[in-house]
Amino acid sequence: MSPVHQYSARIRWTGDRGLGTVDYRSYGRDHEITADGPPPIPGASAPMYRGDRARWNPEQLLLAALAQCHMLSYLHQCADAGVVVTAYEDEPVGDLATRAAGGRFTEAVLRPRVEVAGEEMVEEALRLHGPAADGCFIAASVAFPVRHEPVITVRAS
Repeated sequence: MSPVHQYSARIRWTGDRGLGTVDYRSYGRDHEITADGPPPIPGASAPMYRGDRARWNPEQLLLAALAQCHMLSYLHQCADAGVVVTAYEDEPVGDLATRAAGGRFTEAVLRPRVEVAGEEMVEEALRLHGPAADGCFIAASVAFPVRHEPVITVRAS
């Protein structure tokens, strides 16, 4: 049997303005996300839902988790295959369809920009996004497609 790993976090609402949730406009959406070890993450709802633009919202955090997981899986694949990655950036986007009773993500697109050490690594660097996607725990856990549009460049000498 495969091992099961358990993760935990703490979410603490900090948006009480003294009245609690007496109505939709009476409370702030601010909260703090913590876990043992890393610094706190300031959270809120998205601005269109009365959230603070200066704080992370759940939709951004989901996209960040998808991109972070893919990057880590990809770097592992590259290291095992002898592809030397010298830089990596991503700007993921996601589509969230809303309806009266809520909403759901319909798709996420990761757009990694990867720099490799040599021209001979470009083709393999591109191919490895497939196995990296298959190895990403977060992407395997969501109920919507996660597409990849990678761009590979070679480090200037």
